[in-house]
Amino acid sequence: MGKLPALSSRELLSALERMGFVVIRLKGSHQFLRHPDGRTTVVASHAGASVGPGLLMKILKDCEITRDELIANL
Repeated sequence: MGKLPALSSRELLSALERMGFVVIRLKGSHQFLRHPDGRTTVVASHAGASVGPGLLMKILKDCEITRDELIANL
């Protein structure tokens, strides 16, 4: 397992959508995503800001995705 890349929220959302997640609703700058098998997560999309490593790990844990799976879908 290597280091996580610095990702913008747009890049993270694109990768999650490639893995089957869809945006189910918006609340302000937060996008709520759900996978058909029931996994859910929230991604904050602030312009010009990258997703921090702690938040990125929390999102991966919520989605039950490994670092390698995320990197493969970037």
